[in-house]
Amino acid sequence: MPDLPTLQELDAFGEGLLPGLIGIRFTHAERGLLRSEFTVRRELLAPNSFLHAASVVALADTTCGYGTRMLLPEGASGFTTIELKSNHLSTAREGVVTCEARVVHAGRTTQVWDAEVRSEAGRVMALFRCTQAVLYPR
Repeated sequence: MPDLPTLQELDAFGEGLLPGLIGIRFTHAERGLLRSEFTVRRELLAPNSFLHAASVVALADTTCGYGTRMLLPEGASGFTTIELKSNHLSTAREGVVTCEARVVHAGRTTQVWDAEVRSEAGRVMALFRCTQAVLYPR
């Protein structure tokens, strides 16, 4: 199996793209388990001054997606999200929001990941699940 990317390499992978624009930083990476975070700022809020649900989904989906990339089977060329679901239980207006993503299933054609997004106080903000389709060259 290839070496795991460093946290700095994971962060750099999203520079200039949505993960970088949102400010996602990775804090832990191992096969099947990733942790990430971002700092709440005005640009990530909805007009009601609460964290926008899409910001939360972007954090969870990015964390799961990077995990998927680390578990791609030999010969795979990439992946794409084919389904995602999120339950939003609370929100934040400030502080650091964290995400922990764990693989549930890592097969040859699909992967399933679960993630929990938490506020700085440790309150569960969202439960997230996604299914990734593993892609192969044609």
